[in-house]
This record gives sequence, structure tokens and C-alpha cells, in this order.
Amino acid sequence: MDLVDLITEKRFLGQEFLTWLWWKSEERGGSVNLPGQGDIIVVFEKHMVLEYGEADYSEKLICSGLQTELKEARTGLRTGKKLEQARVQIIKDDYEFNVTLGATLFDYRSVRPPKTEASMPENRKSDEEIEGLILERIFLFEELTRIVNDLYRLYLKTRLSENWQRELTAIRSWVHQSADNV
Repeated sequence: MDLVDLITEKRFLGQEFLTWLWWKSEERGGSVNLPGQGDIIVVFEKHMVLEYGEADYSEKLICSGLQTELKEARTGLRTGKKLEQARVQIIKDDYEFNVTLGATLFDYRSVRPPKTEASMPENRKSDEEIEGLILERIFLFEELTRIVNDLYRLYLKTRLSENWQRELTAIRSWVHQSADNV
């Protein structure tokens, strides 16, 4: 099996993860509990892409708008479409990240790291301060990656546990309930 076949075969994990994360974030009003780290805020916003089908026979549904206006995305889930891409806001401690997560390749697009005092243009003067800014940006990208990896690890732990069937039932109920109520 070559790499392309493997990616195609396993792409459901990324799609399922994004759907699970969307449900998990709405389950507690945007708050997701990461064991050992506490609560972080995860908000799905503005932009989602859902897919249905394979290769030449695939359809894409692009949904954009405010969080409360993502009716098409919720209805798409109900009709069997898979969440392929989502714009997500993640807040942990004082850091607020905005990123578009792609499901198939687990890629990060349009990353907007938190604004910090060092990132303000008026605060950059010397070469050392510019170097500090670059190192801070690297740290922030690593922090975002760590948070998303921790969320994915939580999903996998849940997915492989005895509780998955109960969680899956709750997600299905949420999909049908949210489609009926929006």
C-alpha cells in the first residue's frame, strides 16, 4: 500500500476528530477539559468545509458565517457529509490562537498566533528584539501544535476506550438535535 492509499484509507480519523472536537466544544459551552492541564476554550467559527463521496464523485459544501449561523454545516453532518476543514479559535491561559485545521492531512492553515507585547511594531527596535520576536513566534507555533496534539490524543484515547460507543451515541444525538434546533 502506498502513501496516497494509506492517507485515503485513514482520512476518516481526521474528519471524525474534527466532528468530535466540534461536539466536545459545544457540550460544555466551548470549554474542553484536557486532563492534567485543565479547561481550554475551543470555538468553531466562520468557516467549515464538508465533503461527501470519493475522488471524481465528491461534493464539497462550504459554510461560512458566524458560529450560530453554521446551519448548513450541521445539516450537512446530518445528511452524511464529513467535516473536512474548520476554522477554530483555541484559547489556553493568555494565548488565543486562530487556525484552520484540515482533516485529511491534519494540516494547519491561516494560523494567527496570539498578539504579544513583543509583536507590536512599536516595540521592535534592535536586532536582539527581532530575534526575540522570532523565538517567541516559534514557541507560539509549538504551543498551538502541542494543544492540538493533546486534543487529538484525548480523542484517540476516547475512540479506543470502552466508552466510545456511548460517546458516539451522544454525538449522533447532538447532530440530529442541533440540525432540528437551528
